[in-house]
Amino acid sequence: MPDSQPKPNEPVTDKRALVEYLESGCKPPENWRIGTEHEKFAYHLEDLRPLEYDGPRGVRAILEGMKRFGWEPVMEGGHPIALVKPDLSSVTLEPAGQIELSGAPLETIHQTCSEVGEHLKQVKTIAAEMDIGFLGLGYHPKWPRSELPWMPKQRYGIMREYMPKKGTMGLEMMQATCTVQVNLDFCSEASMVQMFRVSLALQPIATAIWANSPFKEGKPNGYLSYRSHIWTDTDPDRCGTLPFVFEDGFGFERYADYLLDVPMYFVYRNGVYVDASGQSFRDFLAGKLPALPGEAPTLKDWEDHLTTAFPEVRLKRYLEMRGADGGPWNRLCALPAFWVGLLYDAEARAAAWDLVSDWTAEEHAYLRDEVPRLALGTPFRDGTVDDVALDVLEIAHEGLARRGRLDGVGLDETHFLNPLFQIVESGLTPAEDLLAAYERRWKGCVDPVFREYAY
Repeated sequence: MPDSQPKPNEPVTDKRALVEYLESGCKPPENWRIGTEHEKFAYHLEDLRPLEYDGPRGVRAILEGMKRFGWEPVMEGGHPIALVKPDLSSVTLEPAGQIELSGAPLETIHQTCSEVGEHLKQVKTIAAEMDIGFLGLGYHPKWPRSELPWMPKQRYGIMREYMPKKGTMGLEMMQATCTVQVNLDFCSEASMVQMFRVSLALQPIATAIWANSPFKEGKPNGYLSYRSHIWTDTDPDRCGTLPFVFEDGFGFERYADYLLDVPMYFVYRNGVYVDASGQSFRDFLAGKLPALPGEAPTLKDWEDHLTTAFPEVRLKRYLEMRGADGGPWNRLCALPAFWVGLLYDAEARAAAWDLVSDWTAEEHAYLRDEVPRLALGTPFRDGTVDDVALDVLEIAHEGLARRGRLDGVGLDETHFLNPLFQIVESGLTPAEDLLAAYERRWKGCVDPVFREYAY
């Protein structure tokens, strides 16, 4: 971290400190790590209803039960709202009680898969005692949003009031979606820029491969990744494909400028989330924030603000890949394998850039709009997204093979891509498998998904 960098709670009045915060994420490739996050729906086995927060079989009871595995609770207003461990992993709650594992920064996909497996073993131990199940899909398949609960987290209260002012589907995003994402490092501004451009261009390809949200309120919704479609009308100020990333001169400062123009949600002070929704971080930097007149932000405020932008790829002190629907266990391990193979090997990264470097802004926008509906079948240039996906998977496979990270029995990381090759070679997304089951063996009822696709 630069010597001039303020401490997390010292006032900041100069944009340079905000840029340096992003720059401080640079680390040499030998120190690059992999952080994987996934969300899942929890439900009562007897009636398939989502869990409320309170009660003997609620979300709070899950968090309390997890403490036996060495997790420490994070409290807000007397409520446990998260769990943490010293290895920097955490279990957190999404707005309607979706359970999220934010994994520790790990060196290999083998370790990631072990971590996910251990987490699922823990939550299923608790779930068996409470008659609860967990489901990995991109969008809630059965219950209308009005019947989904809200968790007692202050920031969600602020977002809940603000979201409908900016788009029609923000509350659906909060309450009814689940994703899997991976967080990756970079070594320099130049490597960050190349990784950002490659991953932003290819995010629709990931969306297509992982498409897994074809139902809404018990019926097909007309999309293969409805979760991805929701983001197109959540909040135009903080979502999208960020065309400026592909412009000459893009770097940490340009991203900081973008974030300064993303309207705020809140400021956290003394255990309370102060509502600053719609206000300007630029004004905050100048000591002119209406919510806190005369106060300057801290780097912790900037860190919080970075989490309130929702582009398809997000920059913090690392890059977050945000394009994939939640899904079953083997695809939770496949997502970090996909992106590590593409981005952590210089040769693979260059090959991926060669593949996308002449894609136009119009093509980026077209893929963003069409892939949620058509996924791998989306027409693109002289073929389909499925053709591109196969090329991309082959590049990722070669990148993982060159990494040469072996497990205890001598397997490298390439085998984590196998479920993806099966999807792309068949041309059928997980969502299309679900729709076929709905039409045939489920006879027009989504309820069996809670049994057949449960963790």
